[in-house]
Amino acid sequence: MGLSIGHVTKKFGSFTAVDNLSLTIDTGEMFGFLGANGAGKTTTFRMTLGLLDPTAGEITWDGRKIDYSTSGEIGYLPEERGLYPKMKVKDQIVYLARLRGMDKKEIVKELTYWLERFNIPQYADKKVEELSKGNQQKIQFISSVIHKPKLLILDEPFSGLDPVNVELLKEAVRDMKREGTTIVFSSHRMEHVEELCESLCIMHHGRPVVHGGLKDIKRSFGKKNVAINSDVDLAELQSFNGVTKFRETTEGILLQVESEKTAEEIFHLAARKGFLRKFELEDPSLNDIFIEKVGTSYE
Repeated sequence: MGLSIGHVTKKFGSFTAVDNLSLTIDTGEMFGFLGANGAGKTTTFRMTLGLLDPTAGEITWDGRKIDYSTSGEIGYLPEERGLYPKMKVKDQIVYLARLRGMDKKEIVKELTYWLERFNIPQYADKKVEELSKGNQQKIQFISSVIHKPKLLILDEPFSGLDPVNVELLKEAVRDMKREGTTIVFSSHRMEHVEELCESLCIMHHGRPVVHGGLKDIKRSFGKKNVAINSDVDLAELQSFNGVTKFRETTEGILLQVESEKTAEEIFHLAARKGFLRKFELEDPSLNDIFIEKVGTSYE
């Protein structure tokens, strides 16, 4: 059944943070939330966790309202660090996992597995404040998954991680999905959402402006990107009918065009002018779609 968000609104006084949001996220799906700061993502997460009550609407997990009885099935990694800096890593994880109903023997077994998987077994008896930001993020991730949640909510899970550790965390998330966990995450990095998610929602001022399957969203956007690498001067393409964006790069030019037909016309024009090292037609990136729908890049 999965996660159902039905006509949910959240107001803080006269400010509407989430405005009549409806989403269904199927069991075992990896779903991406995008939106600039203040778009309503974290407020939606907090309502989903039962930390905030919706002003209107209802959120259910597998057909049940989310409350203390469902908390053991849910994992949450907040954007802000929420660990106790003076506690040792092992004591911290044992304490948090006991709150989820796990016994100590099982906790220690799982913690050993995760610390070794993340290449940090030597930090079990270190205080959290002694760890780098990246390793603190790993510990925070472990605390959100150690009880094997059925629903996992990750708010900016890759922040503060170098590329090697981003890959470690992504592989862990993929493994959890393969085991049937429903995963919802937000990220500032569009390429992470494109790589990991089948479906997504772009929020703007509390409302979904784009929602659906990634492939369907790209197809319905219509526009395509064209990358050209050539020694000939192609500046005239800037005013070519059907070209909506023109950008020079170190390798040549990058165009956004209205359709594949426009791309075909450009190919014939460019080929007549001289040798083309590269002519590549690509689907729009998620960043292209975000900029078009929200009016700004996602930073």
